[in-house]
Amino acid sequence: MKRTSRDIRTANRYEVLRQIIAASPTSRQELAAATGLSLATVATLVGELLDLRMITEVGFEDSAGGRPRGLVAVNTSGGALIGVDIAETYVHVELFDLGLNVLARAEEDVRPGESLPEQVVGHVATAVGAVVAQAGVEGARVLGVGVSVPGQVDRATGIAEYAPNWDWHDVPLLDLLTEHIAYPLYLDNPLRASAVAELWFGAARGRGNAVVVNLGTGVGAGLVLGGGLHRGVSNSAGEWGHTTMVLDGRLCRCGNHGCVEAYVGARGIMLNLRELSPDSALLHPEDQTATIDALARGVVAGDPVARRAVHETARYLGAGVADLVNLFNPEIVVLSSWVARTLGEPLLREVRDAVTRHALPRPLAATEIVLSPIPTDSVCLGAATFALEGALQAVGQKNGKRAAARGRATAPPS
Repeated sequence: MKRTSRDIRTANRYEVLRQIIAASPTSRQELAAATGLSLATVATLVGELLDLRMITEVGFEDSAGGRPRGLVAVNTSGGALIGVDIAETYVHVELFDLGLNVLARAEEDVRPGESLPEQVVGHVATAVGAVVAQAGVEGARVLGVGVSVPGQVDRATGIAEYAPNWDWHDVPLLDLLTEHIAYPLYLDNPLRASAVAELWFGAARGRGNAVVVNLGTGVGAGLVLGGGLHRGVSNSAGEWGHTTMVLDGRLCRCGNHGCVEAYVGARGIMLNLRELSPDSALLHPEDQTATIDALARGVVAGDPVARRAVHETARYLGAGVADLVNLFNPEIVVLSSWVARTLGEPLLREVRDAVTRHALPRPLAATEIVLSPIPTDSVCLGAATFALEGALQAVGQKNGKRAAARGRATAPPS
């Protein structure tokens, strides 16, 4: 789709604000250098953000022999953003100020059998209401709510096209949420959310090419290519978890056999453990979180079954990550989400060893493999940035309509 001048202006406004959030306080000259935009363009965009009260003037800094440079910083009290992480076993919600600092958190458990869209929407509405109440913000200050839902998502229509974890097909999720939540809503996928979070605040910051591997109940890869988020032509890029790892292998939730997710997602890890030791006390058959927690504790304690299970998981994961390294030649691969966070350094060490065995030497030499350093829920953080992007786009559309109206008012009669 061809980008209009309004789209480009919105993207530039978003990029300038992103740089201000990342490096407050900063000068217009520094913003021009960081974004590659002209100083005149940056000055105009900064003026717009000041008018929106998203940023504020905070004084001056000396420049080498010239006039002091005016400094701007994010106006943390200029609005609030909400990020929603819908997962198979929980709904986690965080409310942020405009500096993307967490002001409130809430979580709802999603129990087995509670997978109907109306039930999930109820959990989201409850948690959103809870964070607004906790933070004590006025509703008018909430600029938007970014909602991350697993599977394939149509951002434009707000439809969850396919969520294999719940067998959802073409669910009008945004419409359902709008019935309960009065704020502007923006829907996307956790792969994109976690990649943006790493790009803004995590291990991918300052990197032009990165892969963010989500390891949870579901598995996928968020892609940062050429300095920006790669979505693909139908917002479906990154479904690496449903690429084939083992021909005619385990049945995956997507209906195919041998997918990466079937071996390194939470359920796949439980199967790895069951195959090694069917009666292991580490295995909690109906509880993914308890099983992964027990494995992590077992590895630290030196339990041989736990160590073997993590080793087997890392063998599969390392082979899959090696494919990503060979395909995309990234500067960095980030292991993210709750399974990676729980298994931590022992998993990372094993994965690095496995990738070394499988990846080509040249792309591997240019790639770091790390755990996500983001201390909060990275999907919520990324989802909140989608709300911020949407708010800036909405402003651009309003300004465009006003300009068109002024043009009609001043146009000579035909």
